[in-house]
Amino acid sequence: MLSFIRSTLFLIWMFFSLVSITVFMSIWALQTTFKVAKLSAEITSNTIKHKKAIKNAVLRVKAKARLKRMITMLPFAGAAAGIYFEESEFQEWLLENPTGSRSEYLCEIAEITSEILDEVLNDLPQTIKPSGSLLKNITPKCIE
Repeated sequence: MLSFIRSTLFLIWMFFSLVSITVFMSIWALQTTFKVAKLSAEITSNTIKHKKAIKNAVLRVKAKARLKRMITMLPFAGAAAGIYFEESEFQEWLLENPTGSRSEYLCEIAEITSEILDEVLNDLPQTIKPSGSLLKNITPKCIE
């Protein structure tokens, strides 16, 4: 009889142990599932948010360039905008070259423009290409 009671107590203890382990493991699995779902939602949210931010930045740059082009198409506003844009570029250049002067800036811009102009003119047909002496006459003295 004692062995029967001992076996019964052991089986009852085993049953409650297994039930409690099952309950706790189920709760742990549910908590982990909810954490994964929450993290997945945050990842998706961040991805969408960053895509929108990048898209907005690209759209702003394009809109700014479009606005500059449109303003320069208008005669008086275009001249004023051109002066403003050129002055702002000079101020940016001045930050990189604090000891520079306006004439040095103009020479640097003229040099770059001359290189680009040479490339463009080389692509033109020979019949409409200007002569080399014309280009030398209009080239500023600082880049010769």
